[in-house]
Amino acid sequence: MTSLPTFVTAVGVLPAVLLAAYLVAQTLVLFYAAHRSLLLWRWWRRRPRGVTAPPARDTWPVVTVQLPVYNEPRVVRRLVASIAALDYPRDRLEIQVLDDSTDATTSMAEAEVERLRAAGLDIRVLHRLTRRGHKAGALSDGLKQAKGELIAVFDADFVPPPDFLLRLVPHFERRDVGMVQARWTHLNRGKSFLTEAQSVLLDAHFVLEHAVRQESGHFFNFNGTAGIWRRRAIEEAGGWSDDTLTEDLDLSYRAQLAGWRFVYDSAGTAPGELPEDLGALKTQQRRWTKGAIQCSRKLLPRVLRERHGTRLRLEAIHHLTANLVYPLILVLGILMVPLMVMVPKASAVPLALHVAIVVLGFGPTVAFLTVGQQALGRSPWNSLRGAAAALLLGIGLSVNNSRAVCEGLRGPAGPWERTPKTGGGRPAPAARGQFAVIEAALAVGFASAGVYAVAAAQYRTLPFLLLMAAGFASVAWSSRPPREA
Repeated sequence: MTSLPTFVTAVGVLPAVLLAAYLVAQTLVLFYAAHRSLLLWRWWRRRPRGVTAPPARDTWPVVTVQLPVYNEPRVVRRLVASIAALDYPRDRLEIQVLDDSTDATTSMAEAEVERLRAAGLDIRVLHRLTRRGHKAGALSDGLKQAKGELIAVFDADFVPPPDFLLRLVPHFERRDVGMVQARWTHLNRGKSFLTEAQSVLLDAHFVLEHAVRQESGHFFNFNGTAGIWRRRAIEEAGGWSDDTLTEDLDLSYRAQLAGWRFVYDSAGTAPGELPEDLGALKTQQRRWTKGAIQCSRKLLPRVLRERHGTRLRLEAIHHLTANLVYPLILVLGILMVPLMVMVPKASAVPLALHVAIVVLGFGPTVAFLTVGQQALGRSPWNSLRGAAAALLLGIGLSVNNSRAVCEGLRGPAGPWERTPKTGGGRPAPAARGQFAVIEAALAVGFASAGVYAVAAAQYRTLPFLLLMAAGFASVAWSSRPPREA
């Protein structure tokens, strides 16, 4: 076996340093990938069937439905109409349209609300002149005026079914339940590569990850919409906070650390709209990624400090830091290219490990995504095709999300960027984004590295390089300017 000094002497100091950095990044990527395998194993072992809804209550608690909106003229009428159609005792239902808009959304919402009030519905618009605290601030201000013991929250792009409250509210019969989360479904799943890939990612998150976390007694989170809170749980956890961009994840951990139990009801569903434009998707992903990293900075010290089991702590570490995989994948791809050139004779040392990224890194991810689709009844072929699309999208977003990770690690909450909605119409023209050229260049660069790998007979690197090239190419292609009608 070659000693370390001998290896360094043979290849040089710089290649050895790059190889060491590569192996560190690879180890961390495999840690996150191994967790996917663990989730799958737990899911297969127990096959969580979801919770059974308790029988309907004899007396129904007062529910306040909060609808935070900001400049949503395309969807606000649809949103209000769907909430007005909820099947729930009218004397037990209050609806708040929490409007921070600066455009025609306000007048549209007010006109719809006035019509519904005249029909006897307890609904009103609470319009703020400033977006203090963004969504968290709107929810907090609305809570001060809310009548309900329970607080349901829906984002502007969701259309809950009429039986949503009847299905979820009975879970609060247990006094320790602080939040009930429904499963998201998708209004525009098959619209494009982007919407199909997003739906696969979200399905696996809900169908597998949420179910396993609940079954195992681990922390999981309210997803910002299509869920119901017990008001007392919000208040005892310290209320909504705007010091991160993911106020939902933040409050979820604080509430569970305070002793409240969460329920995930996979049979309770609410359809929402997926971003159809890459610029809108990148905006959403930046906010989610940056906010999650901010929550890890804020919450992990408390999680590790308090008396929890080792397993729960490790799960929380993975849950709150999972977005670190984006810069790690980017680092692996960038380092692989010089290592191919600088360490051509060391294939038995670093290059043999490249296959581990595909088999042990991407393999569990594809399996996780595929099983998530099959659990929803999709065919094996459609499941695998959707998983491949989701994998490529995840790789292609790594530049965008790596930037968000860096911002989350070092800075304050920052601006809260809304995700543009279409309401079923044509997406508004969006800018290509500052990373479109970088993503296109990376696609060309990894494809060229693949050609070099074939010429140099370094075939072990080829699967990873082709995956990286395809991922960045798919996102770069989706960034192209829209055709004129």
